[in-house]
Amino acid sequence: MRPIGVFDSGIGGLSVLQALQAELPHERFVYLADTGHAPYGEKSETFVRQRSLAIAQHLIEQHHIKALVVACNTATAAAIHVLRSHHPQLVLVGVEPALKPATQLTRTGRVGVMATQGTVGSEKFQRLLASMDPGIHFEVKACNGLALAIEQSTLPAHASPAQAQVGQLLQQYVTELGPFGPQSGHIDTLVLGCTHYVFAQEQLQQLVGPGVRLISTGEPVARQTHRLLQSAGLLSPQAAPAHAHGRVALYTTGDLEGLKAAAQRWLGLPGDDCHAAVGV
Repeated sequence: MRPIGVFDSGIGGLSVLQALQAELPHERFVYLADTGHAPYGEKSETFVRQRSLAIAQHLIEQHHIKALVVACNTATAAAIHVLRSHHPQLVLVGVEPALKPATQLTRTGRVGVMATQGTVGSEKFQRLLASMDPGIHFEVKACNGLALAIEQSTLPAHASPAQAQVGQLLQQYVTELGPFGPQSGHIDTLVLGCTHYVFAQEQLQQLVGPGVRLISTGEPVARQTHRLLQSAGLLSPQAAPAHAHGRVALYTTGDLEGLKAAAQRWLGLPGDDCHAAVGV
């Protein structure tokens, strides 16, 4: 049974993997966290494109993947078109900030978007933003440092100061984006435009208040992956094992202990499912 490949600059894509597991319980997954080169959001498009191509090639050659989910907004913006050109035979799914769903949910007509500089500054995001309903006002914030702080908050040696920094950055960016709330003229819908930010959504919800909807991309991406695999006749049979352990292998180009801690914390997976990525 060939697996589905999933990659991100770090542990943020685990939020997408979580949704994929729920949507596709009989599939196998290989997840690669490129932590050794994170964060992508503050790197050049050329660098992110090169890393994305190298990771895709590695997952195809070493793990014989049948599909690839680019579980990173920055990598999708910089490289999805190049990946499609290089691997036309591969089922490919990217992620993008959920602006369209936000336009359907907002009642005040004001939507906040938190994303990385790499996503916000990309042509792909600017085209997406320009295609939205002109009657909806988008407040967009490049949240420099936030993805890295969330990443580091999983590392035992950095957990306490990184968690404090996450709290400080969230407060700063929410204040700069606001005001939030269901009242006229306030932002009532907030798009989490980086997969890392999902792991801070409880803190975010407390900051913006219960009347504000938070939107991420994991579930729509999982549904799209299901549709494309079904169309291509690549879904695994229902008889395949549905338990999580043994059907997910996680790799990292960086700190292995950090990946183990994140996998245990957010996916309930044991450390022996995590490995160092070699040759990528």
